[in-house]
Amino acid sequence: MPAIITDQIRILNANNFVSGISTTDNSYYVFIGLPNASDIDADWNTNTPYPIDSIDQYNDMYDTVISAKKVTSSDVLKVVRKVDWESGTIYEMYRQDYSINRTAPQTGATSLYRANYYIMNSDYRVYECIYNGAAPSNSGKGIVSLEEPTHTDLQPRTESDGYIWKYLYSIRPSDIIKFDSVEYIPVPADWATNTNTAAVRNAAVDGKIEVVTIEDVTSASYQFSGTKNNVPIKGDGQDALASVTFVNGKPTTATVTNGGTGYTFGTVDLDSVVTGSGASFSVIIPPPGGHGFDIDRELGANRVLIYSRIENTDVTNPDFPTGNQFARIGVLKNPTVFGSTTIQTASSVAGTYGLRLTGAAATTMSVEIDGEVTQTIGVGSTAVGKIISYDPLTKVLKYWQDRDLATDSATGSVPTYGYRLNKFTSTPGTGGNVNVVVTTTTGTETVGIDTVFTGVSTTINNRTYYFGQTFNNGLANPEIEKYSGDMIYVDNRPEVTRAANQREDIKIVLEF
Repeated sequence: MPAIITDQIRILNANNFVSGISTTDNSYYVFIGLPNASDIDADWNTNTPYPIDSIDQYNDMYDTVISAKKVTSSDVLKVVRKVDWESGTIYEMYRQDYSINRTAPQTGATSLYRANYYIMNSDYRVYECIYNGAAPSNSGKGIVSLEEPTHTDLQPRTESDGYIWKYLYSIRPSDIIKFDSVEYIPVPADWATNTNTAAVRNAAVDGKIEVVTIEDVTSASYQFSGTKNNVPIKGDGQDALASVTFVNGKPTTATVTNGGTGYTFGTVDLDSVVTGSGASFSVIIPPPGGHGFDIDRELGANRVLIYSRIENTDVTNPDFPTGNQFARIGVLKNPTVFGSTTIQTASSVAGTYGLRLTGAAATTMSVEIDGEVTQTIGVGSTAVGKIISYDPLTKVLKYWQDRDLATDSATGSVPTYGYRLNKFTSTPGTGGNVNVVVTTTTGTETVGIDTVFTGVSTTINNRTYYFGQTFNNGLANPEIEKYSGDMIYVDNRPEVTRAANQREDIKIVLEF
């Protein structure tokens, strides 16, 4: 049975997603991960692989999460495709009938929302093209735009080049910084109640006709020359009128003089005012509520941009380590607190494990980032992790456990430390000890786990240093439960090396 998923449900899904961010029932996080991408694929940075959508890959990706930052309602906005105004360009006009049967003349789009019928000007104002000069003389394609719209009139304005532009909104400076991107422009939040857009919204008239186009005059023959006023536009609305100019018995221009109200379809009724036949017209029907009433529906806002800034300004919660790379970003929904089913709500969280070390070498060694750290926890049992970061001042080492360490190698041989990813411990069993072997830039160093240390910070020379994780007996767990919640977005990237004096602005676009 023939069926479609409509654009309107895509817009609805985008709205529901944004609304879901604001509720206390959900908790969304932007995460960074995969600190050793070059070990996985030597040409990762030049030929970055696509993520694989499978449960197995989902679990593997979760293992690599380094840290995550909570998304708030101020971090999300709906966005639409960016179409910049450029002189000499033919823009498409708003039409309600773009489809597979009537494609947009410039882009070939089979739906309104894929056509270039709106623009952003150089002052970050957004306009909708109500009329682009389309006429039989240019096969309905329109003419080039030569005058940049800059007005903020509440009614459509005709420019000197013949274009009619409808002002919709101005992008706020704060939204430009957070949500403007190469490909997308933000749409104001809460359009129906937003006081900044109230004037445009309140000026909308449901079913008001703004434009009538002449489609074909090839066979037109009318017994009239000049301009005929008060030509009625018939349909399910009322009061709409047009003026039609005739040259040699053929219509050449049609201008709406009274837009009326309440139209969802219409026909130019020439037969009632002139004798003749052969011309065809299109009455352009505005979106429900009128132009400017519902911006999401008018522009097809079925995408959401999530913004997240990662920086090292929060000294009390340093969840984002420096000195290593990340090559993956993504979005988690409703991860839980480690060891529980309670949804995590902290502003930022660590996805790594931690060790507080002790011993003479702990303050001098230069660790090998992405190298191994191991502990003999019992007879024939070894815990192993990959080093993410190490601070010799605080003696805190952060690591993750790569499942590849406990799986078959390419040759099918038994993994070095067996098929289990054992956990580090402050209470090893028989044959084990609290020492760990750390890979350094010059070889290895053996140091101990500080089994008497518990806390979230340490004080050195009267300065407090925070760890971003809670340590118990020298060990720290991640702040999110592995594999909890839903991983709803994953993006593999060329490696980004983090430094203490830098920040990363992450912009993720979800399309529904």
